Amino acid sequence: MESGPAREAHIAALILAAGSSRRMGSNKLLAPVDGTAMVARVADAAIASRCAWVTVVTGFDAERIRAALAGRRVAFAHNPDHAEGMAGSLALGLAALPEEASAAVVLLADMPRIEPAHIDALIAAYAARDAVIVPVRAGRRGNPVLWPRRFFARMAGLSGDRGARSLIEACPAEVLAVEVDSDAIFLDADTPAELAALQQ
Repeated sequence: MESGPAREAHIAALILAAGSSRRMGSNKLLAPVDGTAMVARVADAAIASRCAWVTVVTGFDAERIRAALAGRRVAFAHNPDHAEGMAGSLALGLAALPEEASAAVVLLADMPRIEPAHIDALIAAYAARDAVIVPVRAGRRGNPVLWPRRFFARMAGLSGDRGARSLIEACPAEVLAVEVDSDAIFLDADTPAELAALQQ
């Protein structure tokens, strides 16, 4: 099994950007945060990190999402069944990753305060230990999460509008928590009030 820098060189970023923002009333991923569309801020963080590849899963409003990411070094995978929930987008995105990818950092496209350093902290921890790497602050888990490839099949078997949190809870011995010094791992935008807070 690869270890250290060799494993680090084979990490993919997978950005889930297929949701319809039902609670928002408009597509939150296109809303500006510090002058840049929210989805583009997340993509920029992934591109500037140590990830070797960045793949974005689109669904709702796919053409506008792609337009917001024009010129960026990302690949796309489209989920026509995005309305059925996040699990389908996760499965489709994992299947689209390069075969060389030993692990994937799964990012949510509505978390625009995530920075390259947060992603790189997960990658550095994975280089030292082959485990699911989860960011925590004050004992609370956040996102993004790094998943070794051996979990991909189980992740693809999930259903509905849930991420892979249940897998983390089911295999605590295979999870490594990495302490971060930022609330960015919690800050998302599901409502207009949350979006306004992120834009301030």
